[in-house]
Amino acid sequence: MAVTPDLTNNDSMARGGAGQHVDAPELRLFVMGLFFIFGGITSLNDVIIPKLKELFTLNYTQAMLVQFCFFTAYLLIGIPGAKLVKKIGYMRGAVAGLLTMMIGCLLFIPASQTATYGLFLLALFVLASGVVVVQVVANPLISMLGKPETAHSRLTFAQAFNSLGTTIFPIAGSALILGSLAKVSADQLSGAELDAYRTAESQAIVHGYLGIAVALAVVAGAVWLFRNRLQGERHEASAGLAGFDLLGRPRFGFGALCIFLYVGAEVSIGSLIVSYLMQPGVMGLQEQAAGKLIGLYWGGAMIGRFIGSAAMRVISPGRLLACVAVGAITLILVSIGTTGSVSGYSLLAIGLMNSIMFPTIFSLASEKLGPRAADGSGIINVAIFGGAVVPLATGALADLTGHLGLALLLPAACYAVIAAFGVYARRPAPDPVDHFA
Repeated sequence: MAVTPDLTNNDSMARGGAGQHVDAPELRLFVMGLFFIFGGITSLNDVIIPKLKELFTLNYTQAMLVQFCFFTAYLLIGIPGAKLVKKIGYMRGAVAGLLTMMIGCLLFIPASQTATYGLFLLALFVLASGVVVVQVVANPLISMLGKPETAHSRLTFAQAFNSLGTTIFPIAGSALILGSLAKVSADQLSGAELDAYRTAESQAIVHGYLGIAVALAVVAGAVWLFRNRLQGERHEASAGLAGFDLLGRPRFGFGALCIFLYVGAEVSIGSLIVSYLMQPGVMGLQEQAAGKLIGLYWGGAMIGRFIGSAAMRVISPGRLLACVAVGAITLILVSIGTTGSVSGYSLLAIGLMNSIMFPTIFSLASEKLGPRAADGSGIINVAIFGGAVVPLATGALADLTGHLGLALLLPAACYAVIAAFGVYARRPAPDPVDHFA
């Protein structure tokens, strides 16, 4: 998934340094690069899932543990990561996140040498922990690096770099990681031969992540040179777990639920694309060819952001959200009910429907929170944990039914709830009562 949430909220961290607007083009380029990197790394999970599934002869539930371990980091690391950044500052926080990501990449080496699936999952959790810390830095920092009146355009531009990463990384990753020429598969081997096969075949994963580790080390070194660039940086004290009372406000609670379901649905579909397109009844593609098409799913999300931005000038955000959610459900039903290219490309087209969902749900849920906006942002972003839960449930449904298409009905149900929220939130939010003021 390529979600780029602000785990501390622009208003929360940037406000801690009110008036800290730095004209530093070199730092803006660096932050754009961060968006590109962590967006790409997140979407690379969609490539390694089918690879690990084959190597370790996993069922769909076990394979989805990749996303479970990755997105659990949002739940466990989000708040500690924000506290770390507030303690050591943006630039040092970025270095800490990048180095943590590098360590996660390097952990793929012992995972491959021992041919242990659990070590691969640990490596992904460590990698994701670094991603979370980097995301804690990126959004508020980009809002500071320029004039306040142009902050929105900078954030939108940075999101485009994120989408670029989610489009490019799966294409490159599929060529490297899924490009095996092996004439056998893991389910045909046992004992020492199986261990040797897993070690040899997982080298493709290791090589890919070693390349990323080298790039992360270089970027971390460059950022370290600018560690004192933001003089006089200030932050407010962390609010801890405050803000959960906002879930009692119907509009906000409904929106937080939809963030949970949206991220879960998006990640579930992205994780299953390769396996789905390889099915004889769909497109019957080889693993590498199917992997390259993941870029269409994420590329559709990138294009949809520009289309959605223009559409919101004439259609209310709530109505548009309901429309794209219904569109996603329709595409899933078309995919399940057809075969061949129609089935495959209708599933890939869901990326276009996903494009506006996260920011629109976020803004509708947070409308008129006033001084509670920072608390609301933190709670909503914890809901990204849906990227761990829903894919695991989707995998379990695929195993239970023995039909990958039927498992897609779970993401469809998620989109149905999102459509209902769009209808519910089509009108402006009411003024908050005193309890939530």
